[in-house]
Amino acid sequence: VQLVESGGGLVQAGGSLRLSCAASGTGFGFNDVDWYRQAPGKQRELFASITFGANMYYADSADFVKGRFTILRDNAKNTVYLQMNNLEPGDTAVYFCHARMEDYDYWGQGTQVTVSS
Repeated sequence: VQLVESGGGLVQAGGSLRLSCAASGTGFGFNDVDWYRQAPGKQRELFASITFGANMYYADSADFVKGRFTILRDNAKNTVYLQMNNLEPGDTAVYFCHARMEDYDYWGQGTQVTVSS
């Protein structure tokens, strides 16, 4: 299985981006899928997860998500999305998708999101 993110780029503050994470091979199966981000000089942090049944979870510590980010899933396409609205310069980071399947951690290569003020 390979995870491939796309949709990152440069956007002005207040803009929107929709990130995608596509799984090749056997896909995500019935496993949860997560989004992480890593800002310059900071640790990678988990902020959103989604189950096979599209139940969404957001990290309590991730105040930045509230009202702005939404995790979505299309099982038929083996793709998970991250809709990001009203972006702020503080959202500048590399965004990674992750799935733990059969005791193995799968990561995408990351997609850069840069928000200019």
